[in-house]
Amino acid sequence: MSMPDNRPRPRAFRLDDVVIESQPDAFLVEADAALPAVIDPDEGAIEAAQKRGLLRRTLISWGGLFWSAAGALAALALGLWFDRLIRDLFDRSTTLGTIGLVLAGLALVALLVLLARELTAIYRQTHIARLHIALAEARAADDREAARTRVAELAALYAHRPETATPRALLKGLVNEIVDGRDLIDIAERNLMVPLDEEARREIATAAKRVSVVTAISPRALLDVLFVVAQAMRLMRRIAEIYGGRPGFLGAIKLARSVASHLAITGGMAVGDSLVQQVLGHGIAAKLSARLGEGVLNGLLTARVGLSAMAVCRPMPFAAERAPGVRDVAPFLFSEKKKD
Repeated sequence: MSMPDNRPRPRAFRLDDVVIESQPDAFLVEADAALPAVIDPDEGAIEAAQKRGLLRRTLISWGGLFWSAAGALAALALGLWFDRLIRDLFDRSTTLGTIGLVLAGLALVALLVLLARELTAIYRQTHIARLHIALAEARAADDREAARTRVAELAALYAHRPETATPRALLKGLVNEIVDGRDLIDIAERNLMVPLDEEARREIATAAKRVSVVTAISPRALLDVLFVVAQAMRLMRRIAEIYGGRPGFLGAIKLARSVASHLAITGGMAVGDSLVQQVLGHGIAAKLSARLGEGVLNGLLTARVGLSAMAVCRPMPFAAERAPGVRDVAPFLFSEKKKD
C-alpha cells in the first residue's frame, strides 16, 4: 500500500502577477540623505575660521564688550574735551569759537564718513565669507538653482573689474545651459578664480621673499618681529582686496582673527613639526648660516599666513583647482645653495 504524496507540485504562474515589495534599509536611506551635506575637512576648517573672525559678531564676547565699552568712554571723554575747547574759544573770541566749531563739525563729518566706510567694508567682507559657504554647500548638494544664484552673485562681485569681463560674459551665457550645479560652480572657479589665484600667489611670493631677505640682514630681533607683523598685515589686506574685499581697520582685525584661527586649526604654525622639517629635509639649515636660516623660516611663516588669508578670503572653495601649498608659492625658499 503506497502512501499519498503530499509534496507541493510545480505549477506555472505569470511574472506580471507577482509584486515584490521591499523596504529600503533605514541606514542606507539616512546615508543617502546625508551625502549632499558632506563637506571636505579642509573646507570645514576654512568655514570654522571664518565663523571665528569674519562672521563673528563683535559684542557676543567679553573682549568685544570690553573694547566697545572702552571705546564709548573714550568717545565721551573726547566729546567733553571738544565741548570745553569750544567754550574756551568762545570765551576768548567769537571768531575763534566759530572757527573751532566749524573745525569740530568737519571732524565729526569725517568721522561719520570713516565709520560708514568701515561698516561697508565689514559688510562686504562678510558677504564674501557667506558666499564662500553658500557655494560650498551648493556644490556639495549639487543644487542647480542655488548654484545659478550664487554664481550670479560671484560674477556681480567683480562687475567693476575690467579684467574679469571675459569670464563673466562666459558665465552669463552658461548659467542657463549647464544643468549640473556642480559643473557650473567648477566652470566659474576655473575661469573666474584662477587669474585671481595667480595674482594672490604672486603677492605671497613677493612678501615671503621680502621677509626672508630683510630678516636675514636685520641687526635687531625686535626689528625682525615688527617687520614680519607689518608684512603679514599688509599681505592679508592685499589678498582680501584681490578677492573683492576692502578691509579697513576693524575689518583687518576680523580678517587677522580668521587667519589666526585657520592657522591654529590646520596646524600651520607648528614650526617644530612641518616647516622646520621641510627646511631640514632639503638640507638648507645645514648649509646656511643661522641668520640666513632664520630668514628662510620667517619667509615660510609669511607664506603660510598668506595661504591662510587666501583660503578665508576666497569667495569660493578650492574644488576644481588644487589649493596651493608653501612649495607652490615660494619654491625659492627650498632651493639649495650649491658651492663651487
